[in-house]
Amino acid sequence: MPFADELLGADEARALVRAIRAARPDTDAPALAQAAESLAPLPLGARADLLRDALLDDVPGDHAALAAVVRRAALDPGFRGWLIWPVTLAVATRAADESEAAFDDGTALLAELTGRLTSEFAIRTLLRADLDRALDHALAWTRAADPAVRRLASEGTRPYPPWAVRVPALLREPQRTILILDALYRDPDEIVRRSVANHLNDLSRENAELVTETAARWLAEPDATTASVVRHALRTLVKRGDAGALALLGFTGDALEVQGPRLSGAEVPFGGTIGFAGRVRNAGTVAARVAVDYVVFHRRANGSQTSKTFKIAVRDLAPGETLAIERRHSFRAITTRRYYPGAHAIALQVNGVMSEPAAFELLAEA
Repeated sequence: MPFADELLGADEARALVRAIRAARPDTDAPALAQAAESLAPLPLGARADLLRDALLDDVPGDHAALAAVVRRAALDPGFRGWLIWPVTLAVATRAADESEAAFDDGTALLAELTGRLTSEFAIRTLLRADLDRALDHALAWTRAADPAVRRLASEGTRPYPPWAVRVPALLREPQRTILILDALYRDPDEIVRRSVANHLNDLSRENAELVTETAARWLAEPDATTASVVRHALRTLVKRGDAGALALLGFTGDALEVQGPRLSGAEVPFGGTIGFAGRVRNAGTVAARVAVDYVVFHRRANGSQTSKTFKIAVRDLAPGETLAIERRHSFRAITTRRYYPGAHAIALQVNGVMSEPAAFELLAEA
């Protein structure tokens, strides 16, 4: 599988050059041709931006001029894949700078192109330029026949989409996209529902109450897929132990007894593992649904600690039933986390309630 930076490489850029030359025979697309040979040192987003700017240089004029070239290029079914990203960025950039008519046609062109890769990155430019107008288009997309366009309505308006710029107005007014999600949470296409769940999960970073209220409404009017959409949407809140999210998902049990964690040792060699064990007992008189996680408190460079939650199990416990827990946690070197020697701890978390952390020492690298 290619690295992210390799998704938009010289081959894709040269294919874009050929497509623009075919759609506009009066140009050799010199800026694009030069940009195609200048991508290597750049990360993915910077590559898309470089090609966007080159395309705007090679197709001067207004939005209509660019849109005409892009639509001629799109007559070729091979005009698709990662080369579409800078094309959509160029369309959005020019449409946002002109008239309302250009804005509307640019938005329509993004919908036409989204099935060839995705226009979710480019729509952010239009959302930043005119939030109300762009959201009106996105809401209309929820009724589109093409699932790629319906997905664009949700994915393009997410608060925290991967690789895309933020839209400050959406962060200030997270409720603005709920109408879009309401229209799509029962969508027949799984890829659309997945986007809806990820979008609602994004919202949980800042507004747990909005998310749980929305999920509760959906569960009140469900279809066969609603429960799975809600579970995926509430995953961050469940990890945080949010009481509202846990209650919506049916995690109950007012008489749960938690023992542990008991650690396998007080010290862990750098790169080694630590074992821990514990027990969860339903001491009540009715069945209890429990979500069991563990939380690792990692030492940071400044001596403070930061926590990360890991899932263990979801179980239904009968009255008097006990769930035994045994796990090992690795401190093997990985690219996504740097470990600092010193004080660490592990705690169990059951239905959002955390046990007393058990401390241990991560030793320095030998």
